[in-house]
Amino acid sequence: MDNLFLELKNKIEQAQSIIVFSHVSPDGDTLGSNIAISLMIEKYFNKKVDSVYVGMLPALYSYLPEFNRFIDVQTIDKNKKYDLAIAVDVASKDRMVSGTVLYDNASFKINIDHHKTNNGYGDINIIDGNAACVGVILYKIFKEWELEIPKEVARCIYTSLLTDTGGFKYENTTPETFMLAAELVRLGVSPTFEFRSCYETKPQSMVQFQAYIVSNTVFYNNGKIAFAKITRSDMSKFNATDDYTEGIVEVLRSSKNVEIAAILKETKDGYTKVSLRSKTVDVTPIVIDFGGGGHTFAAGCTIKKPIAIAYDKLLQRIQSEIE
Repeated sequence: MDNLFLELKNKIEQAQSIIVFSHVSPDGDTLGSNIAISLMIEKYFNKKVDSVYVGMLPALYSYLPEFNRFIDVQTIDKNKKYDLAIAVDVASKDRMVSGTVLYDNASFKINIDHHKTNNGYGDINIIDGNAACVGVILYKIFKEWELEIPKEVARCIYTSLLTDTGGFKYENTTPETFMLAAELVRLGVSPTFEFRSCYETKPQSMVQFQAYIVSNTVFYNNGKIAFAKITRSDMSKFNATDDYTEGIVEVLRSSKNVEIAAILKETKDGYTKVSLRSKTVDVTPIVIDFGGGGHTFAAGCTIKKPIAIAYDKLLQRIQSEIE
């Protein structure tokens, strides 16, 4: 892995134009990691970096340092050719959606990720399926390069770590996780501020929307399976944006008997976006059957069917796994 870190450094030094991608429906890991590596490149390599997002940029993470640096990928000329493209926390290339064209057009492509289902679509692939988040990998890279990590970058890495461990509750929380968190606090991060900013700043309409979805959850197989459905009508009723759905599936998983929790969300194009969470069952085989990917107990996919059809297909597949 150290050789890959050196190759990445060499490619950054050689590049004149650099673009960094986050995945669609961005979360704290992909956004925090994007800002972190962008700031480090600009600070220590004196290169201008375009940090881009696809879809909608969640206001939830506006507390992150330099959050306003993000550029909507739709505003960039698709014929533009960057010297270097870096994808962070992007499990599969199609999760860059319309940004895939710019990524493919780049002279050289880097893929930094921690999803075990990542197939290595970059020219350089820095993938660690055991890492709690991409922020962990970036911290190791910066330390290998012997670069001092400023407070702003430490905060971004902390958000990456905080969100992908579910506030240090998920199975990917390890002694290394706490050691890194402690080091980031030493660098100036305030755990209280980061937690409150991330988890305790929901608008009232978001709280009401999530309560509505949870209250309409259906349980199957003696409560082992929890299914929540979100239609475009539900979104309109509460004037909800895509980030309003964040965290609901974890609430469903918290029910005592639930083994697999599922959120099915109707997309604007009539397809169905799925998020799965589990306590003990490996859900990656389930989402792989539908062209998705992710982690052992947290994965997702998009089923290119209307939500009613996708609901039945997914339920049958999960029931076969449970049984």
